[in-house]
Amino acid sequence: MQPQTFYSVVADDFAAVDGIIRQQVVSRVPLVEKIGDYIISAGGKRLRPLLVLLSGKALGLTDERLRLLAATIEFLHTATLLHDDVVDMSDMRRGRSTANAQWGNAPSVLVGDFLYSRSFEMMVELGSMPVMRILSKATRVIAEGEVLQLSKIRDASTSEETYMEVIRAKTAMLFEASTQSAAALAEASAEQNEALRLFGDHLGVAFQLVDDLLDYKGDAATLGKNVGDDLAEGKPTLPLIYTMREGSAEQAALVRKAIQKGGLEDLESIREAVQAAGALDYTANQARQYAERAIACLEVLPASVYRDALVELSHFAVARTH
Repeated sequence: MQPQTFYSVVADDFAAVDGIIRQQVVSRVPLVEKIGDYIISAGGKRLRPLLVLLSGKALGLTDERLRLLAATIEFLHTATLLHDDVVDMSDMRRGRSTANAQWGNAPSVLVGDFLYSRSFEMMVELGSMPVMRILSKATRVIAEGEVLQLSKIRDASTSEETYMEVIRAKTAMLFEASTQSAAALAEASAEQNEALRLFGDHLGVAFQLVDDLLDYKGDAATLGKNVGDDLAEGKPTLPLIYTMREGSAEQAALVRKAIQKGGLEDLESIREAVQAAGALDYTANQARQYAERAIACLEVLPASVYRDALVELSHFAVARTH
């Protein structure tokens, strides 16, 4: 199954979700609409709404609420991106300028707030207290994850355990919320609900591990972001943590110094060090293990093209190059 096949099995729903997103970003304040439309039209993989649609359909849900839930999740995700780019002082995302690079930090933060608020209005429209419970918890956990990551910037003593805690909260939580909220909307059994929750968590971890791996393997044109961004910001990600723990004294010292001072002066040397220390292989292997765990969770779902798409999406998450 090719990447586009994941989308083709829910193509009509995906188009409808896009329509809901564009309708909901409308505001009486022109700048809100302009910035909202700018970041939404940047595209991206839209994996989280895709997960909502595939999970819901795999459980037999076909009503309009599934599309509204998918749009709600994308609004939550887009709000976090606007805020992330301000916090990280990023100037490039998805191959083009970030909103904060275009309009400044203050409008970006405020439009992020608008999108958060709009997503909660859409949740109310869904009329499902279980969904609201899942998504409101997710937004809180994501915020905690962002603050935890911020507190570890330039901290070369960050452990693999703390790194996993960060990515579980910051990235995997919204994957988990996407799949579990679809299960809640479909009124799935407790077993299916828990299986889809775990599936989202494991897939989200695998996805972020690959993202952190690509920071040292890819190039900006392919990735649509600045290669080495995490290193420049002094973020201790798994390839770096592993190199400090398992690499030679020289490799560990090089990485430690780079994290503590930030910047990209030593990017090429760091790339060579993480490769030589086996950190990239270790990170890729961890990602594959999480993807396999995710796939195993799907056994409780009835056989369907939607379940097959979730399996293939898990394979794609770790095989991708951007």
